[in-house]
Amino acid sequence: MTERLRIAVIGYGTAGQAVSILLTRDGHEVEIFERVPAPGPVGAGFLLQPSGLQVLWQMGLLDAVRAHAAPVHRLYGDTPCERAVMDMRYGGLDARLHGFGMQRGALFSLLDDARGGLGLLHAGTAITEVDAVHGRLRDSEGRAHGPFDLVVAADGAASTLRGTIAGGAGLDRVYPWGALWCLLPAEDWPHVQELRQRYVAARKMIGLLPVGTRPGDDTPRLSFFWSLPRADFERWQADGMTPWLDELHALWPQASARFAHLRDAGQLARAVYRDAVMTRWHQGRMVLAGDAAHAMSPQLGQGVNMALLDALALRDAVRTHGGGAEALQVYQAQRRAHVAVYQRWSRWLTPLFQSDRDAWAKARDVLLGPMGRLPGGRGHMLRVLSGTQQGWFGSLALDPDFIEAMAMVATPRIRTSTASA
Repeated sequence: MTERLRIAVIGYGTAGQAVSILLTRDGHEVEIFERVPAPGPVGAGFLLQPSGLQVLWQMGLLDAVRAHAAPVHRLYGDTPCERAVMDMRYGGLDARLHGFGMQRGALFSLLDDARGGLGLLHAGTAITEVDAVHGRLRDSEGRAHGPFDLVVAADGAASTLRGTIAGGAGLDRVYPWGALWCLLPAEDWPHVQELRQRYVAARKMIGLLPVGTRPGDDTPRLSFFWSLPRADFERWQADGMTPWLDELHALWPQASARFAHLRDAGQLARAVYRDAVMTRWHQGRMVLAGDAAHAMSPQLGQGVNMALLDALALRDAVRTHGGGAEALQVYQAQRRAHVAVYQRWSRWLTPLFQSDRDAWAKARDVLLGPMGRLPGGRGHMLRVLSGTQQGWFGSLALDPDFIEAMAMVATPRIRTSTASA
C-alpha cells in the first residue's frame, strides 16, 4: 500500500462487510454507514460456490465457514411425478470441489467477528446523498460526513445511490416474481448434501437447501423457499395457510415432514428481486460493489459469491493503484468481465423457472437434462454453477492450494455422512 486512505463503506451486508475487512486489514481508515439501527442478516440461506469460497479462504475464514455450513455436492430438481429436470454435481468439474449451504445469520456473524471492531460502524445512519467529486456524504438527518478519499456504495439490490453515477444504469427493474422463505429444522431429511427443488412448469417452484447451523443455534436447518408472483403475496396471505399447505404436501409428499413445521404466515418472509445492469460502476471517488452494482435474479445463486469477489477485486485494485480513478477502472473492468455473462444467463433462465410461460417450461424439462450430459455443455454449466465462468468461453482460475484445502474440508464430512447412513 502506497498511501493510507480514508474510506466510507455504505451498507453492511456481505459486500460491505467483506470490503471493510479487507481494506482495514490493509491499514486504511474505514467508516461504515448502515441505515438499520441494529445491523443483522437479511434472508434465510444461500449457496456458497467455489468462487466465493476461494475469497473466504484467502481471508482465512474457510475453517470458520466449515464449522457452521453444510457441504453441498449436488443440485437436483424434478417434477411432482419425479421426472428429473436438473442434476448437476460439482464432482464433474473437480472431485475435490463442492459448495456450502449456509445461513445468512452465520455468515453475517462470521464476517462481523472477522472485522474485529476495526472500522467505525455508524449504525442507524441512512446515507441519502453522495458528492462523488469531493467524497462527501449527507445522511437522512442532514448531517455531513467526510470528505473521504473513496466511497464504496454497497447498499444492496434496491440501491438508492447507484443513480449518483450519471448515465451508468443500463437496466434497473424489479422482477415480477418473488419468493417466500424461512428456515426449517433438517431433522431426518435424507438429502443432507443436496439442494433439492421441485417444479410445476415454471409457475411453481419449491426448494430445500441444507444450510447447517449458526452461532447460538446448533440445530441443523434447511432453507425453504416457494416461488410466486409479487402480485400474489397479499392473496396468498388472505387465503390462509391451509390451502397452501395442502398444495405443498400434494406436490412434494416426500418432504411433508419438513412442511409440518410451517404453521403460521409470520414464519415466512417475502423476497423481491431486481435486475440492475450498470454500464459504469464508478464516478469521481464513488464506486459500487455487490448487488448495488449488479443485482440479478437468484436463479443462479451467485449474489453472495459475487459480493465477495467484488470486495477482493476492489482491495487488490486499491492495493496496486491507490484510491484514484485508475484503480476504480481496473476494478470495474475485471468484475464486469466476470459478472456480465451471469447477468445474461440469469435474465434468460429466470422465465424458464419463474413465469407463466408453460411452453418454455416444457422445453426446459426436455432439453436441460440432455444439454447437461453433453461434454461441452456440461462443462459450461458446471462452470456457471460454480461461479468460475469468465466470459462466454473462459474460466476463472482457482488456486491449486484452495482446491486442496477444499478436499481436506470435504473428506471428514463425507466419511461421517456415509458412516451414519
